[in-house]
Amino acid sequence: MSDNQTKQRFGPVLLAPGISKINAWTLLFASFVSIGFLTFVNIGQAYVLTANLGIPGNEQGGLSGFLAAWSEVVVLLLIGVFGVLSDRVGRRPIVVAGVLVMATSYVIYPLAGAEWHLFFSRSVYAVGIAAMIGMMGTLIQDYPDDFSRGKMIALTGLFNGIGVVFVNGVFGRSPEFFAAQGADMVAAGRYSHWVIAAVLVPCALLMAKGLKGGTMVRHDERPETRELVMGGLRAAKNLRIALAYCSSFVSRSDFVVIGTFTVLWASVAGAEQGVSTADAVKQGAILIVVANGSAMLWMPVMGILIDRIRRTAAVAIGAFIAAFAFSGMWFVDNPLSTEALPWFALLGVGQTSCFFTSQALIGQEAAVKERGAVIGMFGVCGAAGILFATSVGGQLFDSWMPAGPYVLVGMANAVICVMATLVWIAAPEPAIKSRT
Repeated sequence: MSDNQTKQRFGPVLLAPGISKINAWTLLFASFVSIGFLTFVNIGQAYVLTANLGIPGNEQGGLSGFLAAWSEVVVLLLIGVFGVLSDRVGRRPIVVAGVLVMATSYVIYPLAGAEWHLFFSRSVYAVGIAAMIGMMGTLIQDYPDDFSRGKMIALTGLFNGIGVVFVNGVFGRSPEFFAAQGADMVAAGRYSHWVIAAVLVPCALLMAKGLKGGTMVRHDERPETRELVMGGLRAAKNLRIALAYCSSFVSRSDFVVIGTFTVLWASVAGAEQGVSTADAVKQGAILIVVANGSAMLWMPVMGILIDRIRRTAAVAIGAFIAAFAFSGMWFVDNPLSTEALPWFALLGVGQTSCFFTSQALIGQEAAVKERGAVIGMFGVCGAAGILFATSVGGQLFDSWMPAGPYVLVGMANAVICVMATLVWIAAPEPAIKSRT
């Protein structure tokens, strides 16, 4: 891609050379689809466990945890592979293939008649996620000029959040709809999954049409596959990339702790207070909405800040906010009280701050010719962080206190804040400017 190509404006974002507005709109559409529709697996799984397999409610938590962990293992193994492959064949075919594989998983998931079938279906799902999410992280870095990287990350983050709200609000009610039409519980679950699969196919076709094809460098400039395989590890010699890898590990932990332990904490607190499980779960879901809502409101602010200061400084600030937010959960005794709401709102601000700043830093530092490989390693670190947070955090939840997982990642964010400050001093990057 030649640097003398005209750069286009896409709202507040200056696009990289060779990227069109159609490409940018398609990226936002893909952001809406990717995170939103992948979350349906958690909605539909409850129907499958109950209706298909007849698993008691008090045993579903453990199996769900194993399935989630298994998915992350598959993602951990594959996301780097897809990153390397994308530097050879381009991003678009891998994104499209990932969406179609995820659609396939939604076709077979509700047909489960045994637990091993669930693990097989979840493996197919994880392959699609590794391809799709890995490439989305790379495309977000490919499309903007470095001067606008933070704003593009914020825009795609907003569309991620809108997608989650849309899928949960519209398709999350589809089992109830089919049941009201006379379908039994098994059929209602199957139809709901199959509708998602049917919607994903035209979405994949739109992405195939609108995303930029080819690789980001000319054919004769592409590194050899062997060089790309080592590229992600070798890039960590750059202190700022090493910092981004560490920040990815922690920032993904932020997300999974909120999603995994908030409703569980609400359920435990509700049982202690005589609140019904259904009401406690509902209140726990409201806490997640509060966190996500505050995150969406904060995204534009963080996006603008990232583009105005050095990215290592932004990582230090983002990690400081997250450290304060998550460590502050130590002071929350009852998550169902109104006094807890500001803390959960702050969690959303903290998770967004840490994640966005790490994304901006890795996008700035990764060389274009091996960007897929480097961001693939960035994704591997994030998947490892998810495994860490779910395993160690779960132990702390049971053996120490329900706020334990939050405090754990709060301390981890404090470490990232110190690391970012040291890197800022030891290896300062040039001030951000548009590459015109």
